[in-house]
Amino acid sequence: MELKELQHYIGGFDSDKDYHQHYVLKLMEEVGELSEAIRKGQTQIPTSEEDMKGTVGEELYDVLYYVCALANVYDVDLEQMHRIKNEINKKKWGRET
Repeated sequence: MELKELQHYIGGFDSDKDYHQHYVLKLMEEVGELSEAIRKGQTQIPTSEEDMKGTVGEELYDVLYYVCALANVYDVDLEQMHRIKNEINKKKWGRET
């Protein structure tokens, strides 16, 4: 699945513009949980749903979910932002190739 597809998928069932503060707070919460999973070394690759709880992978997905939800609220095309920001960063950090 491409980022645009994921953003569209999440927008299909979780895209209430009145929830922008909720999405920000959830994003902050998930970043905290990601930090905790990293601190605890929960880096195993889950092989089942039971193995997923509290892993870095699960928390990274949760962070990505709320980034997409916020992007939808503010009508931000994350793929387009990636292309633009990547060009800026290439110049800024000398990664022209």
